[in-house]
Amino acid sequence: MPESLVISKGAEETTRELLRSLLESGKVSAVLALGRTGSGGEGVAYSLFTDPTAFEEGGAACPLFPFMPANAGGLLSRLTLQGPPSEPVAAVVKPCELRALIELVKLNQCSLDNILLISSTCSGVYPLDAGVDGALEEKLPGYWEAVKQGEVDEDVRPTCRACVNFVPENADITIALLGEADLDTQCTLHVNTEKGAAFVEGLEGASSSGELESEPVQRAVGQREAFREELFAGVEVGMQGLIRTFGRCIGCHACKTVCPICYCRLCYFDSQDAERSPEFYEGELQRKGGLRVPPNTVFFQLGRMAHMSVSCVGCGMCTDVCPADIPLSTLFSKVAASAQALFEYQPGREVTEEIPLRTFEQEELVQVAT
Repeated sequence: MPESLVISKGAEETTRELLRSLLESGKVSAVLALGRTGSGGEGVAYSLFTDPTAFEEGGAACPLFPFMPANAGGLLSRLTLQGPPSEPVAAVVKPCELRALIELVKLNQCSLDNILLISSTCSGVYPLDAGVDGALEEKLPGYWEAVKQGEVDEDVRPTCRACVNFVPENADITIALLGEADLDTQCTLHVNTEKGAAFVEGLEGASSSGELESEPVQRAVGQREAFREELFAGVEVGMQGLIRTFGRCIGCHACKTVCPICYCRLCYFDSQDAERSPEFYEGELQRKGGLRVPPNTVFFQLGRMAHMSVSCVGCGMCTDVCPADIPLSTLFSKVAASAQALFEYQPGREVTEEIPLRTFEQEELVQVAT
């Protein structure tokens, strides 16, 4: 059971004060968190903050905003790929972003050294198009009211409504949000690691032994499992179903670009090896009498699914950016659920847990082979 610190202030104010104090005290050199952009603050993007005033009321930082313009796991990978920061950096991330980060650590794509990980019990994020021109602001009161009740706003990403891994693992500090009825006046910080304890030292609050897996959290798991079954039932994963669905792909590769697990600097499908010669097109035209351009869009999606489904964290970024409205996250999550169950593997659960695709067993998947 993690040690808990109960602060007599609302969750937003507590989070801001924590991050501001970390910067002011020099405990961290920067904070990665969501912040408002644009002259009127109508945009929201991940930013690195070094100025403590950004976390004052009315400041640019909005660390608990229910939005995911990019998966922060992938962003932290880019920040630490060449090595860890020389001084500590705090990062406020959502559970799926944290799980993606852990997977990338296993793939030697980033480092956790000198990174303080802060997360929260999550009620999901709104789709990217909901954040255009500040339109999201009017949804926020309803969102936070649902959070207090342990519910999920129906307008958040479908993959968020179906997510059952919304309690972060591997966070140094967890902010209790879901089902906290006194969210506006009280905030509980669960300190999960010695690193986290060192960074909250001196923060005023009452010590507690409250559980992170509260009754509202457990109730939310059941609700999301039910929605997940309903969502999965609406997509086909057989070969013909996948061909029909992926047949809408236009080959833009946006899903690959935003996926935190697709980390290759040069993807095969973007390389010269994937380019077709004039002879190929001529031969296909003679054989079929017609050919879709670009070719191999279904092959691209199946290849991506085979490579990363076991590590898919269901963040929903791929669906959000797809111009063809393919329910990519639902499809990948459904396939991933089967693959992960087969290997008894949960992505992002433990840093020391090997990714199945990187391990070899002399006798493995006998039931498939026979």
